[in-house]
Amino acid sequence: MSPPEDHARAQAGFNRLRTWLLEEAAPLWSTAGVDADGLFEELIGLDGRPVSAPRRARVQPRQLYALTVARRLGASIDQALLQRGLRAFLARYVRSDGLVRTLIDADGRVLDDRAALYDQAFVLLALANLRALVGPPAEASAIALREAIFTAFRHADAGFWSMDPPPAELLSNPHMHLLEACLAWMEAGGDPQWAQAAEAIVRLALDRFIDPMCGGALKEFFADGWAPAMGQPGRVVEPGHQFEWAWLLLRWSRLASGRPHVLAARVAAMRLIRIGEERGVDPVRNVALNGLLDDFSRFDGEARLWPQTERIKAWALAASQVGGPWWDTVAMAIEGLELYLQTSTPGLWFDRMTVGGALVEAPAPASSFYHIVCAIETLGHALDEAARDGDEASSGPRALPIQRTA
Repeated sequence: MSPPEDHARAQAGFNRLRTWLLEEAAPLWSTAGVDADGLFEELIGLDGRPVSAPRRARVQPRQLYALTVARRLGASIDQALLQRGLRAFLARYVRSDGLVRTLIDADGRVLDDRAALYDQAFVLLALANLRALVGPPAEASAIALREAIFTAFRHADAGFWSMDPPPAELLSNPHMHLLEACLAWMEAGGDPQWAQAAEAIVRLALDRFIDPMCGGALKEFFADGWAPAMGQPGRVVEPGHQFEWAWLLLRWSRLASGRPHVLAARVAAMRLIRIGEERGVDPVRNVALNGLLDDFSRFDGEARLWPQTERIKAWALAASQVGGPWWDTVAMAIEGLELYLQTSTPGLWFDRMTVGGALVEAPAPASSFYHIVCAIETLGHALDEAARDGDEASSGPRALPIQRTA
């Protein structure tokens, strides 16, 4: 069990992050981060000014999600800004078949009309979180998009292709975000098909994405039929995704209580967290790395911002749900993320840390905001749950058996 001071240290870290969000980040990204048409900027320079760039579809719903969650956490975000952003996005990105195109330029011209599963998943996630503001049309739009996804992307064996038209390889990552969206709709009281889709993705992750031949790590790239891709792509293991999948599997195991694969999902989640922490975190820099190979050698020793947020989410949920002595690790993960938030203009972030520990000065990508805000909300809920349970100490740890990595 965690000493009270570890929980207090994590709570203090949450308080700092929430203050940064409410007082610095949300005010900046809800003003400078929004253009005259209501769409969201891709980048803000370290001087606080937006940087013109093509607009990826995924960024728009991610910003809608991030600002909606920030509003839930107490930020002064006008409901009209969110509604306008949703209207602007739907008007410019939705194709005639109901799917969302990949890329437009700053003037609204289509640059890439293909549809990516990854992008569709974030639209579903945004709609789930906007439901309280938008009402029934959000659910109707989500159901229509879900059906379009199933029609365009479904793979004959299991899961989904990553693009329409299909590419040569299969990817685990879009499934992760589709699972995230399904869980959001389960939590929002959506219809039973969300739970069915979520369980199918969990089973695919347990059966195919997680490779028992490398200690239970989760892989990224697959050939048709869901065997690991040939060569180096089939060996890539991303620490950030070990944490992120673990967080999702723990969430699903609670929402799907009583289903056949719940225990397997929880055990797999704890194994993924251990792999991410023991193999994928540099203890000198206190950051999660970009990439490993399946023998756990370093493939990419730089450290982007987003894996730091996933480290927080996974350990916080494990500490609150499983009850292990991990609040000190949560606090360390928070402190690792905070390294990236020390910018000259408050409310921005650095996206990359070099192998030597230097933070690369470059415009802040809007896409990171989703990761940060999700981590803050997840952390807050986990801390509240632990506090309600008496800081998990009264009943002792409820740790699951963990297979240690070799």
